[in-house]
Amino acid sequence: MERLDYRDLVQKIIDRHAREQSEEDLETTEIVFDRERDRYLLLYVGWRDEERMHGCPIHIDIKDGKIWIQRDFTEEGLANQLVELGVPKADIVLGFRAPYVRQFTGFAVA
Repeated sequence: MERLDYRDLVQKIIDRHAREQSEEDLETTEIVFDRERDRYLLLYVGWRDEERMHGCPIHIDIKDGKIWIQRDFTEEGLANQLVELGVPKADIVLGFRAPYVRQFTGFAVA
């Protein structure tokens, strides 16, 4: 069986979330893909009226052949989306969870 290209899957998920933003929010939406270091982010950067916006709802790294979800502020959950795309749970690390809690998540410990 052919191994999935995790870089492509991660980029596909982030692209989809970026496109789901309202027209108003698209101006402040930034996508950062660093394929050399395997870091992938969705950022909100800009201004809404007089309020500064800067946030990172999605941050994913790929380390040692595993997908590390460092930040996930999505409703459906990035890990669930990756599993639906065929990524084994053993290749997904919930990096935003404390190391001692990961053993109870059903996903990779590290």
